[in-house]
Amino acid sequence: MGTIYQSIEMLSKEKGINPQVVIDAVKDAMLAAARKQFKGNEELVADFDEKTGAIQISAVKNIVEQVQDPVKEISLGEATDYDRTAQVGGQIKFPKKTEALGRISAQTAKQVIMQKVREAERDTIFNEFHNRVGELVNCTVKRMEMGDLVCDVSSKTEARLPKREQSRLESFQVGDRVRCVIKSVERSGKNSGVILSRADCEFVKRLFEQEVPEIYDNTVVIKACAREAGERTKIAVASRDRDVDSVGACVGMKGMRVQSIIRELRGEKIDIIEHSEDPIQFATHALSPAKISRVSVIDSNDRHMEVIVDDNQLSLAIGKKGQNVRLAAKLIGWKIDIKSEEEKRREVEAQMAQLQVSGAPLSVLIDFGLPDKVVERLFEAGIGTVERLGAMTPEEIQAIPGITAKALESIQYSVNAYYGPYEEEAPAEAAPAAEAPAETGAAAADATPAAVETEPEKEAEG
Repeated sequence: MGTIYQSIEMLSKEKGINPQVVIDAVKDAMLAAARKQFKGNEELVADFDEKTGAIQISAVKNIVEQVQDPVKEISLGEATDYDRTAQVGGQIKFPKKTEALGRISAQTAKQVIMQKVREAERDTIFNEFHNRVGELVNCTVKRMEMGDLVCDVSSKTEARLPKREQSRLESFQVGDRVRCVIKSVERSGKNSGVILSRADCEFVKRLFEQEVPEIYDNTVVIKACAREAGERTKIAVASRDRDVDSVGACVGMKGMRVQSIIRELRGEKIDIIEHSEDPIQFATHALSPAKISRVSVIDSNDRHMEVIVDDNQLSLAIGKKGQNVRLAAKLIGWKIDIKSEEEKRREVEAQMAQLQVSGAPLSVLIDFGLPDKVVERLFEAGIGTVERLGAMTPEEIQAIPGITAKALESIQYSVNAYYGPYEEEAPAEAAPAAEAPAETGAAAADATPAAVETEPEKEAEG
């Protein structure tokens, strides 16, 4: 049986876990098997003998003065038959025959041991790597699983590089050496363990730190990064030293530094942009290589801006499938609307035409004697401008709910008064409203022009 302890020590070294964890797992497994075999409500405990490697299963009973539960309790008198030093409050162990544990119990024990060992292994990996998230590591491809790569990051630890975290430009074979960034460490779930990435922005940042000494010593700072793996990366940098050019430091002599990173990314395009606290200037830089005509902020709270470019720069600013503007918006953290000069000109012309069509608001007729209540009735009917009212026939106006014959005359008077100064210039405009109604009713027939002129409000309300 001594070989059991040797096996436990070997397993512990192989998995990099504490031997005591494995011993506890074996004890728990034996208890689970014993409960399944013996059944009943007895309290069982397992004791491990390191010298022999034997595990003894025992039923435990508490020593009490008066027994209420014979399965779990024993009187002091009975206890002294087994142990003369027994006292109330102590416990007596009754060994069980482990030979009775069958094949099914052994299988149960094996499953419990493996589960406990896996849990301990996950905890060990988590404790080792959770503080290393974002770190660049060199690893070796060990095997492939449904597009995912399983890599060795240390002698005892495997990590997973999922397909979604790989660039479409890359392909690896078993045995290849790859550089990745540790994206996360999962403690539980199907993909528990260390998750690697070559598609994350952090991967590009770590590569720049390795290639650019100014970034490593914090003279140049990476302020933001936006990336579509395998396509293009935009990275914004700022210098903390007035004498150091942040973009030049990242590009390097004859582009050597950035070319080294591009080779690592298998030819992915990289735009290095100078960061600015001014969102308009930052947006101008971020949309490079396109040349920007002007930028206007639509809503600073919602971080929304409009960018105008020359007609021949529009496709360049938007980029292939909208990629350039999408990355720029992600980089600066603003919503960007891009329009060409021609587009903006048409938009402004449409707005001007809309203003001209809208005309004078109906409320101006209040100054020409039209009662407020009549204006409200017209508004409710969807008539918002004097021009719209002037284009209607008396019959159409009187068909509006709440418009009486007297109110109609008041409307006609107000419209005529409004167009009075323009009659010589444009007499046709006032003609529709100046026409006399075909049938105005008795009250309207009795009204004289003098009455309309002196008391238009009373007639409208009457």
